[in-house]
Amino acid sequence: MSALKKIAISIGDLNGVGFEIILKEHEYIKTLCEPLYCINDTMAHQSANLLKKQIPADFHMHNVLGDFTIVPGHVSAASGQYSYDSFISAIGLAKSGTVDAIVTLPIHKEAWMMAGIDYVGHTDALRDIFKQEAIMMLGCEKMYVALFTEHIPLREVMHHVNVAELSDFMVRFYDSVHPEFVGVLGLNPHAGDNGVLGDEERYIEQAIARVNTQIGKNIFRGPLVPDVAFTSHQRKNFTYYIAMYHDQGLGPLKALYFDESINVSLGLPIIRTSVDHGTAFDIAYEHKAQTASYVNAIHAAMRLSKG
Repeated sequence: MSALKKIAISIGDLNGVGFEIILKEHEYIKTLCEPLYCINDTMAHQSANLLKKQIPADFHMHNVLGDFTIVPGHVSAASGQYSYDSFISAIGLAKSGTVDAIVTLPIHKEAWMMAGIDYVGHTDALRDIFKQEAIMMLGCEKMYVALFTEHIPLREVMHHVNVAELSDFMVRFYDSVHPEFVGVLGLNPHAGDNGVLGDEERYIEQAIARVNTQIGKNIFRGPLVPDVAFTSHQRKNFTYYIAMYHDQGLGPLKALYFDESINVSLGLPIIRTSVDHGTAFDIAYEHKAQTASYVNAIHAAMRLSKG
């Protein structure tokens, strides 16, 4: 009986780079785990033919019903629906204990919308399916960033920056990761300059004090001035950060570690990791896709899964 962990892999939007990445790394990935690709034979061969590649004999698939004509780089309802169905099938495999974790390839949010899927992305769907407040954390071993708010308009962020919501988020983050230290970013330029540029930082300060008292350790530090929080000097002090909004945290992360970063969903009863990049429609089926993020997502899924 194999000692390798079983990982379900949802194939993402087939009009993008996901399947190319899977085929490029299959020979290596199968030495790390038992990959189970959530796709049917028809769609797998159509994608492989576009890449002028063969499906390996040991390419094990979990059948996902449906078929459509792949159009590289095209946003379509059909590709959005199939990527969603692949994702849901991977979740089912994890819930049943058939696999130890799931790894997701990139979906296209507009394609999901065109297909009538109500979720903005993977994390929103996971929250609803499991009725738990999953935390989106992105990064690599050198630096991770957790997002306090995610895919919401910037004008709405300030309404969420309050002591209750921040405190709850930080407790759940600590329970999931158990970090040594966490740098918490301020919301405003210069972290508000003591109220000159905004007063939201007082809520961040209160939340930090409350949570550190609750856990009995001085884990959370800040609020940090956002424009210097990711300098080389600060990164010597922190591996984990909490950003108040999406681009505040992901802009610096992607500038530093774009090719190797991954996405991890924390606080769920299953393990889910993902690549931290999009469908890359502009290079779909051109044999240009980078694979480091996918490989790191597999490694993280194995590390996080129990047993």
